[in-house]
Amino acid sequence: MRWTVPNILTLLRLIAAPGVPLMFLYFHRPWADWAALALFLLAAVTDWFDGYLARAWQQESRFGAAMDPIADKAMVVIAIVVITGYSGMNPWLILPATVILFREVFVSGLREFLGANAKLLKVTYLAKWKTTTQMVAIAVLFLGTGLAYVEHGEPPLVGEAHLPWFSASWADLATQAGLLLIWIAAGLTAWTGWEYFVKARPYLRDDRRGN
Repeated sequence: MRWTVPNILTLLRLIAAPGVPLMFLYFHRPWADWAALALFLLAAVTDWFDGYLARAWQQESRFGAAMDPIADKAMVVIAIVVITGYSGMNPWLILPATVILFREVFVSGLREFLGANAKLLKVTYLAKWKTTTQMVAIAVLFLGTGLAYVEHGEPPLVGEAHLPWFSASWADLATQAGLLLIWIAAGLTAWTGWEYFVKARPYLRDDRRGN
């Protein structure tokens, strides 16, 4: 690994991923919610900067190519687990979260199985939008829980925002927007997962030569 700025940003994002749940272990709410939101946003920003700087400064590396998607998945998966845990296991969040978690595990398994042929599953433009939508949704959901403390002064449960009806409360609106975005992200996640499966399917057949 070369200690370039893009690689350092990627590494910091990877380290920040487990930092999100740690905020809830070391801080009381709502400070934990705001700290998790701030950490998640900072890490998400590095997702754009590391790739941009690597291309602009011609510092693209194998480390960055390998760790960047891993850091993204770690951020999304860990944050979703945290939010789901504080949601009171609400189905409005559990269902899209399950789709996202399943797809990430499934595609990672496909890449591992394909080995040298994993380049067939390179990140697509739609997959980048999927990741962006996931990150925005998670950030908005964290914002909703933080605002709920400001407005109601009590621990909120994601999904108790008078769903499916809309409310004038800023906390409820943020939560509703976050849930809408997480469902959109789940749709994009499922679609890109299917695309990757179609690309990998020829290599899963038992009648392939050499298998």
